[in-house]
Amino acid sequence: MLDSPAMRRSPRIVAIVNVTEDSFSDGGRYLAPEAAIGHARGLVAAGADWIELGPASSHPDAGRVSAADQIERLRPILGALREDATPVSIDATEPDVIRFAIEAGAGMLNDVRGFPDPDLQAELAGTEAALVVVHSLLSLDRATRDAASPEEVLASIDRFFDTRLGALVRAGVSEDRLIVDPGMGFFLGSHPEASIAVLARLDALRTRFGRPIFVSVSRKSFLREITGRPVGETGPATLAAELHAARSGADFIRTHDVSALRDGLAVQAALESASPSAPGPEGLPAPARPQARPRPDEPGAESAEDPPETVS
Repeated sequence: MLDSPAMRRSPRIVAIVNVTEDSFSDGGRYLAPEAAIGHARGLVAAGADWIELGPASSHPDAGRVSAADQIERLRPILGALREDATPVSIDATEPDVIRFAIEAGAGMLNDVRGFPDPDLQAELAGTEAALVVVHSLLSLDRATRDAASPEEVLASIDRFFDTRLGALVRAGVSEDRLIVDPGMGFFLGSHPEASIAVLARLDALRTRFGRPIFVSVSRKSFLREITGRPVGETGPATLAAELHAARSGADFIRTHDVSALRDGLAVQAALESASPSAPGPEGLPAPARPQARPRPDEPGAESAEDPPETVS
């Protein structure tokens, strides 16, 4: 069962480990099991709550990877992380890969198609893993560069989750296992305005569906479009969007840079906990706010020609 959002002041950090040749930001860096395991352990040390392993890229230009190859990529890494007792999520769409992940003990499954297969839905009902149900415009296994307006995207999100969450519950999946991901970047089309519109409405999304919210903005295309920066220089933009998501109540934030997000959340929490009545240095009361002085034309204001009276 998922933690109650009310019990957590800070979102869970889900660290990305792409075990791929062609992921848009780090393809090939962690394809070797030893590299992926070492990177994952470093991310845990930096403060990640979950490690998410992706055996195939979902960006529009990615190559196809068979289910068998995806499983072979995952097997040694997932095994090592399970031995470390690290919570592991698997980012996969192929039913056979999802079945392997369940059998191997993954605690969370993330499907960019939103678990559309009725047969798999029935199988998922008999498992305990949390399910990240991802919205995308075309419900495909990869992002798209199709154009869509913010209004079209927001309407698509409502239709998708109304249908898909209901289908999963009717298949026997417990509602408290479901997590809502509205999609970001190319999953919402080619225009950055759509992703911005969704980020600005995370509170409404939570209210509408009553489920934990999962946000994945790290290094996404809409941030590069807005800033004009290449992938390797999107760290500040990513952190800005992630902190906005956290302030808006996101329960899970999926990121490449765990240290930056962890530090940003710590500073944000410190700022939010501060108040004018909080104790000052060494336990002294905070200094009183200065009283506003009346304007010259207000009652009680001193005339420039009449000096204030003095007490003799």
